Amino acid sequence: MVSTKFVNQLNDKYKIKFNNSQLLEEAFTHSSYANEHPQDGVRDYEKLEFLGDAVLELAISDYLYRHFTELNEGELTRMRSNIVDTEGFAEFAKKFGFPAEINLGHGEEKAGARSRKTLLEDVFEAFNGALFLDQGMNAVEHFLHLTVYPLIDAGKFDASRDYKTDLQEFLQQDGPVKIEYQVIKEEQLPSRFTVQLRVNGKVVSQGAGHNKKAAEQDAAQAALAKRS
Repeated sequence: MVSTKFVNQLNDKYKIKFNNSQLLEEAFTHSSYANEHPQDGVRDYEKLEFLGDAVLELAISDYLYRHFTELNEGELTRMRSNIVDTEGFAEFAKKFGFPAEINLGHGEEKAGARSRKTLLEDVFEAFNGALFLDQGMNAVEHFLHLTVYPLIDAGKFDASRDYKTDLQEFLQQDGPVKIEYQVIKEEQLPSRFTVQLRVNGKVVSQGAGHNKKAAEQDAAQAALAKRS
């Protein structure tokens, strides 16, 4: 169960006090724990994760739109993707002490799930989903203003991330692979390119942009999202 220390930390550092403590417990309960402890009557976090994902995307999109007026739509999209991806949310979860509070079944605990980035991402989303249900969007915004938004303002999530390089490094961890970007459609007025990405001859994603370079970056980003 969520520790008293963590509950006090939420109150002291972030001025967050849940009205419904059951929601907080649910946000930190993995399905493996819920299955092993049905007598506790606590559901797992999966539905809260679903909600939190949408809540966070809306909140962060709104913040970027209002505070980075010099960026175009593509740059805003790239910056948002850098923030709401597995790495970003997992990093937030670790920074705010979430891993120690997760309720895991014995098998998942032994497998080291507590440090698994995808799980930490899920819990971060679930927590914000629970906060939204408990106190509304203003409470979520308040939490993000104290935690995530300062990191955005500090430039931690650059809009110019090179997804092609990131993908190449990811795919070549275990040896060389053949990566090909092929233009499959080109439109005029307005200019728009559609690119197909193949890895070792197999189509893995597709991307689009106002020029070939932007389309390739979009395709690489889509391929990375599938592997997160």
